[in-house]
Amino acid sequence: MSRRLRMWVLALGVAGVAVLLVVAYLELPGFGGDSHPYGDRAVSAALAHRTANVISSVNFDQRGFDTLGEESILFAAVLGTVVLLRQTRDERQVEPAPAPVAAFVRRYAVHALPVTLLVGLYVVAHGQLSPGGGFQGGVVVATALHLLYIAVDYRALERVRPLWLFTLGDAVGEASYALLGIAGLLWGTAFLADFLPLGTFNTLSSGGTVPLLNAAIGIEVACAVVVLLARFLDQAVEIEKAR
Repeated sequence: MSRRLRMWVLALGVAGVAVLLVVAYLELPGFGGDSHPYGDRAVSAALAHRTANVISSVNFDQRGFDTLGEESILFAAVLGTVVLLRQTRDERQVEPAPAPVAAFVRRYAVHALPVTLLVGLYVVAHGQLSPGGGFQGGVVVATALHLLYIAVDYRALERVRPLWLFTLGDAVGEASYALLGIAGLLWGTAFLADFLPLGTFNTLSSGGTVPLLNAAIGIEVACAVVVLLARFLDQAVEIEKAR
């Protein structure tokens, strides 16, 4: 294909996308209006499936397949990091020396650790009821564990963070989400369809499969962040001046 022909193909593609964007823009509801067709449909679908948090309903019910893709991107990023930053034969591992920590920093981090961990678990567990969910809560849980690194040292973090367990948890969270989607097919509905009993509105058991998918995301995100940080914290670059 010649350069001129490639430019014509590119121009046609850009023109087609531009036309679609203009048509979509003309069909948008007025700015600042009191009604929004997409928002109204999302709220109605969330209430129909007894999910108080509409965002969670969109993420784990109405567009559950998109969330599977987002989760898979994070899983692939962790897998790539593990492969690229693994220890090679010509690398040597040196135990990190403990660094002094200010007393007030140590006290703050030690007291904040259980509170942060509890808040993260709460955000994950109440994802279908209130703002938050598996993505946000998973990051909070992973952050809570690393407060020990700030309060004491890296060796203390290693003692409470068995890396093999969090690597396994990352895979379990990813697999659980996909298996819940397959369970919908076995139930006779669509992939990732909300097939479980919907429960009572605004309770922990409401939303059908939404709480389970949310929990799977929470496990995957928390474990993924821990594994990512572990791989980066384990790295040490030694630069020697060439002679």
